[in-house]
Amino acid sequence: METITEKNKAWLREDKVPQNGAELIVAYLKRRKIQNVYGIPGGANLPLYDALHNCGIRHILARQEQAGGFMAQGEARVTKKPTVCLASSGPGVTNLITAVADAKSDSIPLVAITGQVPLSLIGTDAFQEIDTYGLSLPITKKNYLVRSISELIRVLPEAFRIAEGPRPGPVWIDVPKDIQAAPISLSIQQIEEIWASQERENRQDTFISESDRSRFFHLLENSKKPILYIGGGVKGSGAEDLILSLAETQDIPVVSTLMGLDSFPQNHPLALGMLGMHGAPYTNRLLHDSDLLLAFGVRFDDRATGKLETFCPNAKVIHVDIDYKEIGKLRKPDFGFCSDLKFFLKSMGEFRTKIREEWREQVRSYKQLYPLRSITATEGYSPQEIIFSVAKFLGPNARISTDVGQHQMWVAQYYPFEKTGTLLTSGGLGTMGFGLPAAIGASLADPDSKVVCFSGDGSILMNIQELDTLSELQSDLKIIIFDNRNLGLVRQQQNLFYGARYNGSSYPSESKFSKIARAFGISSLDMGESGKDLNDLEKFLKEKGPGLVVIPIHEDLQVLPMVPPGKSNLEMLLG
Repeated sequence: METITEKNKAWLREDKVPQNGAELIVAYLKRRKIQNVYGIPGGANLPLYDALHNCGIRHILARQEQAGGFMAQGEARVTKKPTVCLASSGPGVTNLITAVADAKSDSIPLVAITGQVPLSLIGTDAFQEIDTYGLSLPITKKNYLVRSISELIRVLPEAFRIAEGPRPGPVWIDVPKDIQAAPISLSIQQIEEIWASQERENRQDTFISESDRSRFFHLLENSKKPILYIGGGVKGSGAEDLILSLAETQDIPVVSTLMGLDSFPQNHPLALGMLGMHGAPYTNRLLHDSDLLLAFGVRFDDRATGKLETFCPNAKVIHVDIDYKEIGKLRKPDFGFCSDLKFFLKSMGEFRTKIREEWREQVRSYKQLYPLRSITATEGYSPQEIIFSVAKFLGPNARISTDVGQHQMWVAQYYPFEKTGTLLTSGGLGTMGFGLPAAIGASLADPDSKVVCFSGDGSILMNIQELDTLSELQSDLKIIIFDNRNLGLVRQQQNLFYGARYNGSSYPSESKFSKIARAFGISSLDMGESGKDLNDLEKFLKEKGPGLVVIPIHEDLQVLPMVPPGKSNLEMLLG
């Protein structure tokens, strides 16, 4: 075996040449400067776990594979770089599927590496054999069943490159156990040459012609009532500052999808908050009256548009997105352009200052006439009051994770996000159980920031076992549970659309979350206890380390307004 150079030492495990497929995987992870991997070992991926032993990469032992995938997502959403989750074959794979599908929906760069039964056993219904390739095909950007060492060498850099972009997403590598253990015959130089060639980007910058610029500025300059409609693609491209500059220079109000809320300061005078099913009445009405929609990094999701043919009926549409498949998929634009948003906006050059006083006055008027109403709590705390208090106590740098349900929508409606990357939520797939493990991943990616996970009594139960992981890590992470002893959004829809016939949506027993937290060694604050007030909450949140807060709320509190499924955004139920 040849001499190891100083260049090699940066990525080789213990300054050793990788001897087999498993060590090759670890070597490439070190080359990528992967700090953490998340997962659970099993029979089919034990060679990989053996290679990870004392390699310098931190392994976070999740208590369930789905949660490991969400932890990796939490890190990826903070760093915007591909992260790695691991699972063994069979049930390990099926547990992981939800987290990978969630990453696909929200365009999160994730690389899932799983073990598989040996090649000779594939197709024999061997113990814990499952068709990982077939199952993962529709929920990934790319997936692989590796059949040789030479293929594994090529696949590793290709997978990370694909996960990174242009539109990020998950990639799945399924590695049979015998390939993990197979010896390597190639030299270091040969391996490095293959990796280097696969890592080279073949991307070419999008060409923006003078004709394109003219069409864009013609639509913009002839608009009297433009609105910026921004989504997760703004954050993905790093175009937040350019969006802010365009909005301020051209005096354009900004609406956000759930995924775009932290891409524009929500306390800015031009911010109109979230649009759609649970958007403010003034937001949806202003969209209806707009004459130009600048749709940047969005996909015209049904939760945003309501009944599509009634969405912004008077507006011309400029649609810019990194994924050509999104352009015209649901709404035909008057000007559509497939491009990285940051590159596109920079290519447009300087925007001249324009004051739209009539439009500004209409925005002011609609905010007064059609406000987002406060949540009135007849007993206990108002979720709105708690959300505002958390923002006040912890400031704009706190990273906020949510699960899925009423609490998620209340956070979207009321939390005053100011900085990019401070909201982690499951948007496209809407996965209960996302919040806690994603918050753990975020806390490892950014240990200097306070992390808060808003959850509900239904969502937290989906991955509550990760309290044990949190206890082990001692992350500075606080969990806030709005506890109404119900699946809140399910109950709300049963109330509104099913004649209040409640079935399968309630937890009849009393809350046990404080006891559960303490059993895992995590401190707890129950705001339902006599004498507890917001001063206790502030003190608890500012303490270092993990903690869980229970906020009792009334079971009949609803997220309003709400657009009924299949209806126009103007057909909001206001309560």
